[in-house]
Amino acid sequence: MTAQHPTPYPEPFLSPDPKTVTDSRIADFARWAARQQRAEGIQDPTDYQALHHWSVTDLEGFWAAVWKYFDVDATTPYERVLAEQTMPGARWFPGATLNYAHHALRNLHPDAPAITALDETGAGYEITGRQLRAEVASVAATLRDLGVSHGDRVVGYLPNTPHAVIAFLATASLGAVWSVCGQDYAPKAAADRFAQLEPMVLITADGYLFNGATHDRRAASRELAGALPTLKATVLVDHLGLAWPETRHKGLTVPWDDAATRTEHLTITPVPFDHPLWIVFSSGTTGLPKGIVHGHGGVLLEHLKILGLHCDLGVGDRLLWYTTTHWMMWNLVVSTLLTGATTCTYDGSPAPVARPDVLWELAARHKVTVFGTSPQYLLAMAKLRIEPTVYDLSAIRAIGSTGSTLPASAYPWVRDHVGAGIQLASTSGGTDVVSAFAGSAPTTPVWAGELSAPNLGVALAAYDVAGRPVVDQVGELVVTRPMPSMPLCFWNDPDGIRYRDTYFGAYPGVWRHGDWITLTSHGSVIVHGRSDATLNRNGVRLGSADIHDTVERLPEITEALVIGAEEPDGGYWMPLFVVLADGATLDDSLRERISDAVRTSASPRHVPDEIIAVPAIPHTRTGKKLEVPVKRLLQGAPAEQVLNPSAVDDPDLVAYFAGLGAERRQARHPRTGEDAS
Repeated sequence: MTAQHPTPYPEPFLSPDPKTVTDSRIADFARWAARQQRAEGIQDPTDYQALHHWSVTDLEGFWAAVWKYFDVDATTPYERVLAEQTMPGARWFPGATLNYAHHALRNLHPDAPAITALDETGAGYEITGRQLRAEVASVAATLRDLGVSHGDRVVGYLPNTPHAVIAFLATASLGAVWSVCGQDYAPKAAADRFAQLEPMVLITADGYLFNGATHDRRAASRELAGALPTLKATVLVDHLGLAWPETRHKGLTVPWDDAATRTEHLTITPVPFDHPLWIVFSSGTTGLPKGIVHGHGGVLLEHLKILGLHCDLGVGDRLLWYTTTHWMMWNLVVSTLLTGATTCTYDGSPAPVARPDVLWELAARHKVTVFGTSPQYLLAMAKLRIEPTVYDLSAIRAIGSTGSTLPASAYPWVRDHVGAGIQLASTSGGTDVVSAFAGSAPTTPVWAGELSAPNLGVALAAYDVAGRPVVDQVGELVVTRPMPSMPLCFWNDPDGIRYRDTYFGAYPGVWRHGDWITLTSHGSVIVHGRSDATLNRNGVRLGSADIHDTVERLPEITEALVIGAEEPDGGYWMPLFVVLADGATLDDSLRERISDAVRTSASPRHVPDEIIAVPAIPHTRTGKKLEVPVKRLLQGAPAEQVLNPSAVDDPDLVAYFAGLGAERRQARHPRTGEDAS
């Protein structure tokens, strides 16, 4: 892609308030760094671009400053900040031992809320700092009694409730390794992830809420436990008040109330800086999902930076960000505790039919200061004519948006219907670094439809097809210098080949993420969507393999191809193309069977937006489905820029899918045949 960004550039949609800038933590950090760390080039603490330049040209100075500014409490000190700067293989803070859980609990006021638990009914309760520490200590003691120790794996099949936060912190405090999956995933999809880890303990809930319905997951929990042969015990969470049946799970069963109500002293195990903290999973576009391993120290520093500096969170603040437990935003939401702020968990639909504005009501009631969501949510609010200002949202100073590109049309709606002075912070990152590459800060202007700037410590660039950095031109998102939260490794990848091929195969020594971006002359970032085949619906990456495997088992289907296409108006279109067996007809009955199969074997999020019969699926000459080229053809990219027809097993299919894309654009906008922008 080599399209130019249109010029001239618009003026900023919002310029930061001078007092807000001066009082922000990021400005205080810049003043402190200039004084204490002799950070070069920082003459004005409100000059974000100068601060960013220092953060990526002096990696050791910047990350040492983050360590000192946030008073990281190491049991043993580090020998130096960055022993090896190569990618992959960067060695951060060798010699240091610490523990993430210690830092998550140490800044909490004992009598102030640490977690506010909310759900779509509007109900809620609070857990104070003292209560959280006590429950973490109790669950940690239970896990220890079950045999869990340093390096063992504990997994959660849980909705976004305090149980997941407590279980994670208890696991981390022991030096054990955590992984979690939402309960809208089918047992097989969850087992595809967890079985790789050979976990000792499963912590699972009786169900979750969504869109006015109670979803009973007791049978699914038993099925999942049965698919994990290494389990020694299952901890049963009574979240919805459903009675667990007498049928025993594999190994011991422990009620959550017994696990979490013991009187215990919390003993936290120091671990090396790069000791595994949690394992998050890729989408599994090809084969089983990849387990991405992150370390205690890298996550600690990266999340202190993004939450403490970019989000300006501290004691007295409250963050409410809609997420599921298997999206990386859950990991970031938990890390709110690192700053001493209150984190809000939420169980349910972001916009249930009965009360689609419930998140705004809860944000007002609980004086939320940072509200996080997705572009699809903000666009839905506008379409539903929701008026958030019927509630007192005066505490909100920033709205974060991530998961996909936030269209320019959303910015005026937030200004006019939520608050004129609220900073709308569009961000883009990934599960891979469990953070953001680009976003906003209290010191950055906001351009409608753009991300304000690369994040601190992120040496972001856009590479053209020749691997050269470009400005004002679409290119591959790359990171040219290491970040502490880059993965330690992939699980079950002992020689590191899969890890290197995934991120460093295109440009040796440079991280390629798989997004198309433009770095603009005024310092902002425009994200154009995925450059690979990963599905990304509402910020949750989905594996096409999960869908293909299910659909292709149906006797009426010989082959299937699903793609996810970002659209200029902020929408996301996820069609499923199917090749029918002889004699089969794609009628309403078959469409429903396909959707039901996908929903049952994977999750409701995997169900496609449309199911379309096609004569064939295009492949490479070696038989690989051409997912990315089909996506780009449907988005309107010229065929000659997408692929060489001679590389396709059936070149006529290139024109066929290009025609499908043109027909859809014509149907959506019959006068111009173009997508609205």
